[in-house]
Order: sequence, then structure tokens, then C-alpha cells
Amino acid sequence: MQTVTEAQLSKLPPLIPREILFGNPERARPQLSPDGKYLAYIAPDEKNVLQVWLRTVGQEDDRKLTDDKKRGIRVYFWTYEGEQLIYLQDTDGDENWHLYSVNIKTQIVRDLTPFQGIQAQPVGLDPHFPNEILVGLNLQDLRKHDVYRINLKNGAVEFDTENPGNIVGWLADAQFQIKAAIATTPDGGSDLLYRDTLDQEWQLLRHWGPDDEGYPALFSNDGQTLYLIASHEANTQRLLALNLATREETVIAEDSQYDVDGVLVQPLSRRIQAVSFYKDKEEWQILDQSIAPDFTAISQVHHGEFGIGSRDLADKTWLVSYLTDDGPVYYYTYDRESKNSTLLFSNQPKLEGLQLASMQPVSYTARDGLTIYGYLTTPVGIEPKKLPTVLLVHGGPWARDTWGYDPEVQWLANRGYAVLQVNFRGSTGYGKNFLNAGNREWGAKMHDDLVDAVNWLVEKGISNPQKIAIMGGSYGGYATLVGLTFTPDVFAAGVDIVGPSNLITMMESIPPYWEPLRAMEAHRIGNLETEQEFLKSRSPLFYADRIKKPLLIAQGANDPRVKQAESDQIVEAVKKAGKPVEYALYTDEGHGFARPENRLHFYAVAEEFLAKYLAGRFEPMGDIPGHSGLIQ
Repeated sequence: MQTVTEAQLSKLPPLIPREILFGNPERARPQLSPDGKYLAYIAPDEKNVLQVWLRTVGQEDDRKLTDDKKRGIRVYFWTYEGEQLIYLQDTDGDENWHLYSVNIKTQIVRDLTPFQGIQAQPVGLDPHFPNEILVGLNLQDLRKHDVYRINLKNGAVEFDTENPGNIVGWLADAQFQIKAAIATTPDGGSDLLYRDTLDQEWQLLRHWGPDDEGYPALFSNDGQTLYLIASHEANTQRLLALNLATREETVIAEDSQYDVDGVLVQPLSRRIQAVSFYKDKEEWQILDQSIAPDFTAISQVHHGEFGIGSRDLADKTWLVSYLTDDGPVYYYTYDRESKNSTLLFSNQPKLEGLQLASMQPVSYTARDGLTIYGYLTTPVGIEPKKLPTVLLVHGGPWARDTWGYDPEVQWLANRGYAVLQVNFRGSTGYGKNFLNAGNREWGAKMHDDLVDAVNWLVEKGISNPQKIAIMGGSYGGYATLVGLTFTPDVFAAGVDIVGPSNLITMMESIPPYWEPLRAMEAHRIGNLETEQEFLKSRSPLFYADRIKKPLLIAQGANDPRVKQAESDQIVEAVKKAGKPVEYALYTDEGHGFARPENRLHFYAVAEEFLAKYLAGRFEPMGDIPGHSGLIQ
């Protein structure tokens, strides 16, 4: 006799190949050149490595600009110089980013930051200073990034602004001079620093304590106003205008429950045109009425959330993306004069026409009365009752899940699982009270929120309580380990991707340039110097013998954030305790899997693992050439 699960699985749509879900996009992330003449985008080459491609607007002369050999290019942007793009690349996931320029006419590629073991951080570009870029480099001291000015014409690197050691963010004014900065403070908070002229000492404009968030977003064109996004004197992060002469602040945009998320700025006038708040979905508040007709026209082109990816400096053409929950990202060019939109392409045409699941915003009440928000996705074609389920936990943890197409979610739903993504306390976007409710609650109330989510799923009849797995990356990997050690009877299995197992060794081994963040970590997680026993009590490593359910761990060997030792040590402890664990180590990856070969291999391993313990469907692994996975 068939079980309920088998009956349900037979009604699911056809199996979607992992290659479609986790392979490279066909074309993605288009950007318009500042003069509007060219369109750049990312696409794979003949070896399936992501490169930057270029086409002349209005023509079909697409050509490949770059020749990355292995890892693929994921981040790039136009300069205002006219003929140069810049892309970022590290080595096998070590996050020591280099900035490379590529000339679109000659296709000459230049490493602008050719320093071994150094990390480059783009600080700023400005259309009025087209031949320069400001870059942070930890060249003099690995613990801090000073600012350098790089000449895009000849590659000359010139020292610009010294970091006293605690500055973690810089902001240039309309004259392309570093005039504002964010510095961390010993209490776990931060200082807003400002200087009126370059020869002045930094002045303290405002101190934010450890329970407040704030940063400078933009200088006005005349330099008299500094726009801030900050939560002081309110629960949420608001957009504020600070008059630098009088020190008076004016609220420009706010929401009582949600933080400011996105800010749309006119690049030449520096006028703030719109602000978004991410609620269940993104909602825009228009501040500059001249773009109201554009937003009206754009909103009618395609369903889903729209975003303005780039615009030419004449402000005649915008590139608009449309994010849906059940299909690819669609990219359009929008002509402001005619109000017409033209489809460029979607990032993954093979998703079109597939039966993908919809993502529904949900909420529930945690055991202490706090409202927790999240997203529920259930398989297409079957009733959402007594389903095998995956609790998919986001990383950060100071981040949040959002609505929209997610390859992991669609993969799990297609295999027959309900998927719940939870913005547990400590997640961002919901105001500082919600964020601070997660302080010192790693492995405690933050985990209670996840267990309460499981109980909610069971009470609603959505999930089979015997078939719920927990899975996630980074903090989500830690939550997986906590789930199997602290609450060993709740979950049927766990999948940990680059998750820390010991908070002490995690904090001891942070990259040197995270040194200024130690006080914040001490406030939000626990103090490494004075609270080792407390941190130990929140570390799954020391409870490995409690594990009852099967565990799969995946790790990048070059991860600078969560070192390989974090996975090695818990695998060893679990094996020593005689408990079930599988371990997949990727020798050329870091904090996550950039190469498609490795993604395809890992998700094949995870799919078989979940099918074994949750009884969902799986696509056989098959041959995956080029992956670096080592299975233990």
C-alpha cells in the first residue's frame, strides 16, 4: 500500500534538472554604460566560466570582454571614464579581492590592485571625476583599509586618507574628497566622523551606541547636507538630512516598523528620488515627483518587484529588472521620454514555462509573544498537508530572507518538500528592537524562534513532524548544528554549509580586517576575552555527543570567515561519538560555492541525503566533471 508521501510525490510536476537551478545563468546583471552607448552583462563563455560581455546598444554585436580562467566573474561595474569596466576577483574564495579594469576598445585587462594577500574594497566613483576611483586597501596593516586614489588612465596608486584603525566605512563628497567616515567604538557602537577640509582633524558628529545602527549615505551636491540612515530616537532606521552648518536633522523618510532598505539617487544632481522599505515585499516611497510617472509606467510592464539597475547620465534610459517568485529575473530597457519598455532578456530562460512554486509571506507568534515573519513555499500540485519539510535558515545572522525566486527553495519544493524561511529575532530590516532581541541569543532565543516555526508548521497541519530537516549556510549552518545538538529530537536531519561549530574558535580566527568589529561581536554574541564559558555553552561542538539524527556538512577550504577547522572539528567530534555524519570539502571554494561544478556536486549530495531521510524525490548525481568536492 502506498504511503501518503508516495501518493503526493506522484502528483508533483516533472523533476527540474539541477543544472537549470544551480548552473550558471544564461545572461545576467546587465549594466548600461554612462554614455548610454553600450550594454554590459555577465554570461558564461565556451568553457562555462562567467565573463563580462558587451554589446553596442541597438546592435547584436555581442562580444566577450574578459577571460577569467576558473572562478567566473560575478561583480563588475562601469567607470565614468568612458571605456573602462571594473570587475572584482579573488583566489579560490579567499576574499582577497583584486580590482581589474578592462578596456572595452582594446580589451586590455589591468590589475589595479596587484598586491599579494591584500583585500581591495571599492569606496567610490564620481561622474565629475571620471578618471579616478577611490579604493580601500589594507596594504600597510592587514587590520585596516586606508583609502587610495587610483588613476584609471595609467593605473597609478596614490595614498589618499589614513585609517586610524577603527574606520570601517568611508564617504566622499561631490568634490570626490573623503569627508565622512564610520568608526567602530569600544562599546560595540560607532561614531559618525566628519571633516570640513582635508587638513582638519576628524570631528565627531554623532555616536551610536551598540543597540543603534547608523551610517552616512550621501553628501548633497553643495556639500551642506549629509544624508544619514540611522535608528537613533526611533525604532527603525530612517532617512535623515543633517545640516552640517547647524547640526540639525530632518526626517526625510521613515516607516514605524521597517528600516529604510534602498535609496534611489540621481547620479549627477545627487538628489534622492525614492526610498524603499522592505516589508513582506519591497515598497517604494517617491520623494522626487519628477519620476512618479516613470514608476507608474515601470510598475505596469511585468509582475513582481522592479529595481532600477542602472541609467545613463543623460537620464533618458533606465535598465529595470523584474524579480518574480516563480520564474527568472527579467531585464528591460525603459525609455523615459516615450515611457516604453523593451525586453532585453531573462537571466535563465529555461525556467520559463516550468511549474515553479509561489512564495507566501507568513507570520507566527514566538513563545515570548514576539511576532516572527517569514516565507512559506509548498510544492506545486499537492495539498500542503503533512509534507516533508525543510527549515531553510538564512546566514548573517544580521541579514534577512526576502521574497522572490530562490534556486534552493524551488529545488526543495520541486523535490516534494515544504520550505519555510524564517526571519528569526536578530534579523535585519524590522527595526532595532527586533534586531537587538537577538543579542546574546545565538543558540538560545534565536533558536527558539526556529523551533517555534516547526511547531507552527505542525499545528497548521502543513508538515509531518517526523520529516522536518534543518538546513542553512553560515549562521544557518550554525543553526543546523544547534538544531541537531541542542534540540536533538526536533529535526529528522541537518545540512550545514560553512557553519561555525565553536564560537570561541570562530571569533579567534576572524580575518584581520574584521578586528574593528570585535566589540560589536562581543555585544551581540558574547565577549571572547571574558565569557569563554558562556560562548562554550552556545557552541554545538561541545554537545556533539547529543546528536541523534544524520548530519551533512559542506565546507570551502579557503573560507576566511568560517575556517575549515570549524567543520573539521565537529566532524571529528561526531565521528568520535559514533554518530552519523557526512562531510563534503571543496578545495577551491570559500564562504559558499561560486563555481557551478561545485554547486552542482554539493546539491546532488544534499539531494540524495535529504531523500534518504525525508523521503523526497532526487535526481541521480551522474557525472559532474571539474568539481573539487572531497567526500568523507
